[in-house]
Amino acid sequence: MKLRLPALLAVTLLGACRHAGDITSENGGGVYAVRSACPIAGIPTGTGDVTLFNPQDSTDSRAIDVTATITQLRAFCQDSGADVVSTVTFTVTALRRDAGPARQVVLPYFDVALRGGSTIAAKQVGAVAVNFPAGSQHATGRAQASVRVNRSAATLPANVRAILTRPRKAGQADAAIDPMADPAVRSAVAEATFEHLVGFQLTQDQLKYNATR
Repeated sequence: MKLRLPALLAVTLLGACRHAGDITSENGGGVYAVRSACPIAGIPTGTGDVTLFNPQDSTDSRAIDVTATITQLRAFCQDSGADVVSTVTFTVTALRRDAGPARQVVLPYFDVALRGGSTIAAKQVGAVAVNFPAGSQHATGRAQASVRVNRSAATLPANVRAILTRPRKAGQADAAIDPMADPAVRSAVAEATFEHLVGFQLTQDQLKYNATR
């Protein structure tokens, strides 16, 4: 599964939570940036929706049985102690074609800790149930997922932190040079940046359908 995510930008990228004492910098009396050890929560492109067909081998619009979408993603972070624990909650809203008898549909989802924008550090698969009342086409379900990240892994090395937070004044030779232009600094920031991603655990055919519909 290819996770297409936005590029990670500098230390000005704000995490899901922030606290006093996180790495900060002030630049010439104006710019104030915060970097948190908390993973950044999100839904990878193409995995926030799922479509079920009946019959299963059809992709005709007339064969659509159930559609579901992940909504209301909320992130909570516990960043005290040796580990940083990120917990997300989300709602799945579903629509079925026929308002028939009561029905339950169980949808698998993944829960991933992504490091540096490309490396899956941990993954687990869960399931969320949506229950359609008799005579209703609409249903919702709620789910919760957590990842645990070692604080040391999410902390920038002291030398990189010093480079990023060093005061720069107008007129200095390197005042206009972005420290993230240094490949070593950019790599260190990426390695210390984690994302907490959730999405539907889709088959290859479902991923293809989402990408081409």
